[in-house]
Amino acid sequence: QVQLVESGGGLVQAGGSLRLSCAASGNIFSINAMGWYRQPPGKQRELVATIRIIYGGRTDYADSVKGRFTISRDGAKNTVYLQMSSLKSDDTAVYYCSGGRYSDGNYVSEYQGQGTQVTVSS
Repeated sequence: QVQLVESGGGLVQAGGSLRLSCAASGNIFSINAMGWYRQPPGKQRELVATIRIIYGGRTDYADSVKGRFTISRDGAKNTVYLQMSSLKSDDTAVYYCSGGRYSDGNYVSEYQGQGTQVTVSS
């Protein structure tokens, strides 16, 4: 089992920045990637960004956040970050940290945190 605890959500004005953190604990060696999902009100959950724990920490992003969001990882702290900049009202959502594996080029989530609310005011 892997436990994931998010922090850093809150209210921010459009155009502003926010950084989310996700602390992982437990059997971390059972996963080879981590990521962030988000779910806006009344909409489906979207995979926002992922980072490989091996393979040089390769990152991938949804088109909707490319150039604005950056995912990174501190291996010593077992923590993943999501730096969000140039925030828009469309970025308002509950953000969930995820731990999982890449299989055949696709990310498969196996563990998720409890979520943290991000609200962008226009």
